[in-house]
Amino acid sequence: MVRKESLAQLLDEGRRKIQVTDEELAEAKRRRRLLAASVRRAFPGSTTYFNGSVAHGDANTPLTDVDLGIVLTMRDAEPYGPGKKSALPLMEIARDAIHEDLDGEFDKLTIEVEGRRRAVLVRFGDPITPGQADFTADVMTAIPHPSGRGLYIPNTKIADQWDRADPITHTRMVLQAIEDTKVVFARTVRLLKHWNGTHSKPMCSWNIKALCLDCLDEPMPLINALQIFFTYAADEIDKGPTPDPAGVAGPIHLNMPRREVHKRLCTAREYIDLAIEQEKAGHPRSAQHALHQVLPELVPDADGTQEEAGRLARTVLAGGTATSGLGLATPLVTPTRPRAWGD
Repeated sequence: MVRKESLAQLLDEGRRKIQVTDEELAEAKRRRRLLAASVRRAFPGSTTYFNGSVAHGDANTPLTDVDLGIVLTMRDAEPYGPGKKSALPLMEIARDAIHEDLDGEFDKLTIEVEGRRRAVLVRFGDPITPGQADFTADVMTAIPHPSGRGLYIPNTKIADQWDRADPITHTRMVLQAIEDTKVVFARTVRLLKHWNGTHSKPMCSWNIKALCLDCLDEPMPLINALQIFFTYAADEIDKGPTPDPAGVAGPIHLNMPRREVHKRLCTAREYIDLAIEQEKAGHPRSAQHALHQVLPELVPDADGTQEEAGRLARTVLAGGTATSGLGLATPLVTPTRPRAWGD
């Protein structure tokens, strides 16, 4: 007998499949602490900050990287910035300090500086998730912005060599949203990052989180959070690029043409709407089939054909027409319906 599960149960089971393990998280944070100690030693008086999925509380397994930054004092930062020196000397200092402190523990450690756009790339040569090729870290050397709002972060691909950003405020906003929603924010982001990765990565993870910051601000079931996100995100992407939530950096770039991203968001929204409709109508298999289209690797598919046949038979026996028994107001998902990734 096929077990019938609610959408809430399916999503809870799905997000548990991809949630980072305690062991992965503990080791990632340990290595992050080691890196932070090295760069603070290299730049006395500086401060470190953490960002990315581990800092934001929405990391998925397998965990393959961690992010952190070092902010120089105003005095040490004075020679650097747009129109002044690039971050390359700072990145080289960070590289040398990390080698000096960590080579003894990680004998395959390699560190890349040349050609890196924003951050020093640390390759540990030692994965923390079994089966993965490696575990890496991005270490960013940043300087305070003269206005006091945000930072200048490296961008070796532009003439100015520096971009304005505010990763510290970003992390604070995300953590506040997690608290306000009683963890629903982080769990929804985990599911959305998986959706994004499964469907050709139309958006970067930060774009997803930035949109979530605008529409998820209270506790709610995960299925409703997904519905709200896809509805809001489709409308916003249709209008234009997502602005920086901190109001400091420029708009967030998409990984695909905006029209294509909008198409994928709308298709996912349609399937989520249908899943909710089918569950309310008492059709759990049809609801699961619709949800599977959005999260195919997390939610097993279910055949709603028997449910449709049963509804049709009950309608005929009750004296209704065959057409009304097909439930045309909320049609069954069929193979002709567009895929969640817009193909």
